[in-house]
Amino acid sequence: MASSLLQPTALASERLAQPSQDYAQHVAEAQALLQQAALDFQPLKQASSLGAEDVVITHLINQLALNIPVFVLETGALHNETLALLERTQACSRAPVEVYRPLHQEVLHFVRQEGQDAIYRSMALRKACCNIRKMEPLARALQGQKAWITGLRREQSSARAAVELIDASEQASKGLTKFNPLASWTWGDVWHYIATHKVDYNPLHDEFFPSIGCAPCTRAISLGEDFRAGRWWWEDETAKECGLHVKSETQKEAHA
Repeated sequence: MASSLLQPTALASERLAQPSQDYAQHVAEAQALLQQAALDFQPLKQASSLGAEDVVITHLINQLALNIPVFVLETGALHNETLALLERTQACSRAPVEVYRPLHQEVLHFVRQEGQDAIYRSMALRKACCNIRKMEPLARALQGQKAWITGLRREQSSARAAVELIDASEQASKGLTKFNPLASWTWGDVWHYIATHKVDYNPLHDEFFPSIGCAPCTRAISLGEDFRAGRWWWEDETAKECGLHVKSETQKEAHA
């Protein structure tokens, strides 16, 4: 079990389940968006990191019996708790759960050339690792798709404050529409849904890991720290993305 900076006084599903006034509206909005996506944008997939937001979306997809497969990027560096949740999700999900892994020879070449701790030496090396373990598998996962679904929320960070329910900014470069059904949800909404529906989740959330990525890149956060402070904590505070959800300058201008 991963160590924590704080000892939890209660399960995350108990201490964080605080719905907003608009909770019911947020749920209805997410359901309608997923139904629209499944009807009008086939083929499409849900990208899941198996974090709290993503398990909610997978539950909604299963609850609505939608034709939306789920995929997970198994980077080769995930926490044991995440891998265990992946197995349980594959065993219990009505929607198929696909797993995409990095090209093994590319991982070996990077480790041989730069060492296993290269990510801590520079942002360039960390991003190179993300490219091998996440970006290349993501490209394979999305090949031939018209759209994809993510768990992005506006509340997660300043970089995500303008997240839209339907984001067409990737149309020109990738031919993809991105759906963000939880864009307007609060963290309390997410956990109220998990608690209400008894959704299986990563136990690292109980140990104050709000955002969970690869094990070497993720730590627990302390009281008062930013939501994504536990991701790449040794880097500049403004750089908290691996590249999966970063818009190019062209996309930003076109969407301004």
